[in-house]
Amino acid sequence: MSGISRRRVLTAGAAAGALGTLAACSSGTGLRTGAADPADGKGTTQARPVKPIGDGSTADTGAQPHQPKADRLKAGQQPPQFVVFSWDGAGELSNRLFSRFRRVAADHGAKMTFFLSGIYTLPESKKHLYRPPQHPVGASDIGYLADRHIHATLQQVRAAWLEGHEIGTHFNGHFCGATGVRNWSPAEWRSEIEQAVGFVTRWKTNTGFTDLEPLPFDYRKELTGGRTPCLEGQAALLPTAAALGWKYDASSPGGLQIWPGKVQGGRIWDFPLQSIPFAGHSFQVLSMDYNLMYNQSGGSPLGDRTRYDVWRTQARDTYLAGFRRAYESNRAPFFVGNHFERWNGGIYMDAVEEAIEKMAAYDDVRFVSFKQLVAWLEAQDPAVLRTLRTLSPGQSPAGGWAEFLGAAGSRSS
Repeated sequence: MSGISRRRVLTAGAAAGALGTLAACSSGTGLRTGAADPADGKGTTQARPVKPIGDGSTADTGAQPHQPKADRLKAGQQPPQFVVFSWDGAGELSNRLFSRFRRVAADHGAKMTFFLSGIYTLPESKKHLYRPPQHPVGASDIGYLADRHIHATLQQVRAAWLEGHEIGTHFNGHFCGATGVRNWSPAEWRSEIEQAVGFVTRWKTNTGFTDLEPLPFDYRKELTGGRTPCLEGQAALLPTAAALGWKYDASSPGGLQIWPGKVQGGRIWDFPLQSIPFAGHSFQVLSMDYNLMYNQSGGSPLGDRTRYDVWRTQARDTYLAGFRRAYESNRAPFFVGNHFERWNGGIYMDAVEEAIEKMAAYDDVRFVSFKQLVAWLEAQDPAVLRTLRTLSPGQSPAGGWAEFLGAAGSRSS
């Protein structure tokens, strides 16, 4: 770890106020959705039973489609390479990045996690309904969406879920720093979560929209994890997450490329952003677009235009370096967190798309959501998972996978 710069642990929180709103498997996996054009937000057109919930903003339509079967590894079998791309905020603005990455996912049979900010379904005219912990009524460090963007976001969320993607939460007001979420109590986290769920499940009442179908899921049951603003406040969140029955949390402020374990007394899977090799440098960065931008342009989202092409290539190669280190060694799941943003001319969005295309060309790669990864992990023999966790970043199993996990399988049988 001596070669890791202190800069690797910087998070997106410092940018939230200054930058405005953060709408923030290989091709052979058989997870293609058969959906309509991702840009139109209509998603899968197959008829499903609809049982409205509450005011009809959401509905129980049965099990989520396009979910892979979680098979248990056989003794001595090499694990697949899981890759999770997740998006903080997940709003559809005029740049249409939500629909863009639904299309990218469809092109590669991929599933992703979209962390929806609850206030992205709440009109600014109704912001008095939001009572953030330790802040004035209606306050938020990210902007409220225009009504037309709320409308588009609801379409995208509906379509994404029908295609098999996960809808997690990025909570609401994105409060960071000394007066932010790091100071919240478990009870205050409970309030924030209840409000986020409330906004998503009462969008019809709050927006007055009558031309949209309900979100096709029971969000209280669907929601099993999230990522906190700025990767802060996890310790106080975890007791509340466990009490709510959540399965995972993706808020750790930095981890290594090793197989994940559980926290909170073994009740919550911990899925941190990871330190990955920063292309062209001797130190590492966290696997998130903001951290790349911070190290390239000093945190300015409008850096030197003459450097955009170089930075885009460097960002893509950094994602690929993290991917290859896992793929060629311990096969630890690779986590990437991003925002729907146009920092430095949108180079990080292009870098993600290029990286996904290159990763998809490798054998035995599975682009999954966090929720799908949890299902796979919980289908495994615990002894096998403990053995996998003995591998350090970049460490290949001694004697090869057949010997390494063959022995683990025989011990657990």
